[in-house]
Amino acid sequence: MEEKKKVLLSIQNLTVKFRVRGRILTAIRGISLDIYENESIAIVGESGSGKSVLTKTFAGMTDSNGYIDEGKLIFDDPELADTVVKLTPGARKLMQGTLSRLNDISRYELGAETYKKIKKLEAEKKSRESISDEERAAIEKEIGDMKFKRTNLFNEKQTYDPHHEKDRIKAADQKLKEYDEKIKALENKEAEEEKARKAEAAKDTAFIENYNKQMAELKAKYEQEIKGQISEETKKRNEILGKEIRLSVGRYSLVKRIQLTHKLLLALKQAMQIGVDLNDEEQRNAVFDTVAFRVKYLDETPGQLHGTCVLNLASVKYSKDWLQIRGRRIATVFQDPMTSLNPIITIGKQISSVIIKHQQCSEVEARRRAIELMHKVGIPNAEARFDDYPFQYSGGMRQRIVIAIALSCQPKILICDEPTTALDVTIQAQILQLIKDLQKEFGFTIVFITHDLGVVANIADRVAVLYAGQVVEVGKVEEVFYDPRHPYTWALLSSLPQLAQRNTQLYSITGTPPSLYNSIVGDAFAPRNPYCLKIDTLLEPPMFKVTDTHYAKTWLLDPHAPKVEKPEGIRDIHGKLMEAFNI
Repeated sequence: MEEKKKVLLSIQNLTVKFRVRGRILTAIRGISLDIYENESIAIVGESGSGKSVLTKTFAGMTDSNGYIDEGKLIFDDPELADTVVKLTPGARKLMQGTLSRLNDISRYELGAETYKKIKKLEAEKKSRESISDEERAAIEKEIGDMKFKRTNLFNEKQTYDPHHEKDRIKAADQKLKEYDEKIKALENKEAEEEKARKAEAAKDTAFIENYNKQMAELKAKYEQEIKGQISEETKKRNEILGKEIRLSVGRYSLVKRIQLTHKLLLALKQAMQIGVDLNDEEQRNAVFDTVAFRVKYLDETPGQLHGTCVLNLASVKYSKDWLQIRGRRIATVFQDPMTSLNPIITIGKQISSVIIKHQQCSEVEARRRAIELMHKVGIPNAEARFDDYPFQYSGGMRQRIVIAIALSCQPKILICDEPTTALDVTIQAQILQLIKDLQKEFGFTIVFITHDLGVVANIADRVAVLYAGQVVEVGKVEEVFYDPRHPYTWALLSSLPQLAQRNTQLYSITGTPPSLYNSIVGDAFAPRNPYCLKIDTLLEPPMFKVTDTHYAKTWLLDPHAPKVEKPEGIRDIHGKLMEAFNI
């Protein structure tokens, strides 16, 4: 029986969006994937499939216009999760005030059902007085599309030569004016619709009278309910909640602790008003996550509180938290070493400064560790080359230094974002072998981003194939190579130069990936899929199970689908790949 592996990072229904010129681009669309301890997993796909965006969310490096719209990134690191805060007299006084406030706001739980009825009645009245959410979304989408077109035209106009393209500039100005008029008309249309609905609702006197009567009765009932006394059980729960608030904010400065405590109390009050079950672990985590990590209370001594937190990287809001994760627990090796290294700082200084920052050791000790790392990554005569600058190193040696910096704090996860693309082919093999050797020594997990399936064959234990921001196939490397099930994986393998026969044309995937500005109906790969079924254009396929470790997101795996053979060029792939990649 295969040993059960520990899940180090669990990606759960992750959706990542970007604001681009007034429009929303959905780069990651509901990805769920578990990454295990000490494994090597390759993320494969065409450019724009979402490989780098996905892994950037692990370390909080998403671009400023990007954000996680929904989903979780649960990072299982007991050392980082373990939390201890001191119980000074000042801390005890603040905790007593917090507990008093919790007992006060807990009275809102007594009227939660009535409160929900009040909100439902208010929502019903609002829906009669205004346009529906669907109508509003449709108008706003139309306005957004118009603004996007206007922005593109305006940017294009800036490239015209004012001396030789006056006619084009004049035509562009006229078109821009038309766009402005249409945008204004749509905004006026929305305002007029709102005004008309409100006027129409005001004429319905019977509804207004009934609404006022019901609302008065509900509010009177609610006021009476929240004057009641909370139970002893609730008071005991609040004692734990108060300690968890202290544990959750304890890592911040005094001013920040006070601010976050107020925010958490407000979040808990809102949850209590609508009847959230705070005894349920998941629901309590969700309430805390809106403000800060929830640190679960475990035990205490007279001088300290002890707890553990669920590290949801999707909910990290403060830079101080990322300093504990980025570099120390999750490190990245980028594609071009020259963009990762500072050209005016010596190699040794760049490694030792990271060690000093994260491991709080002396400069002498940091130098010793840096030289040791340089030896490990294969830098000859490391002591003499410690004070060299990046320009004095070759491309392969610079990438070795970037790997040394990434490993300087012994992270749990090493993200390799196409680290061999900018290197010579012979150097690529050396870097791949170096990463594999270092993994055996340090025991980290490798997340390897690439579009080169040859690299995958040499370094990965598992493969996740991405297309249009979704995982379309995932499995062990031998399963995905020798028994691929998704047509996109077939296409990627078919386009490998190593599998091409003499005097034949190299296979290429026709068409282009879909626009991620628009919502996608059905299977995103359908327009490019030569094996497309009618259902592919109508419904998004689920993730079908092939084996316990192999899954593919294609309707071809449905029991009712017609049997389709994979392309001729990859049917005998085993022997070809064994020969090409020496697997």
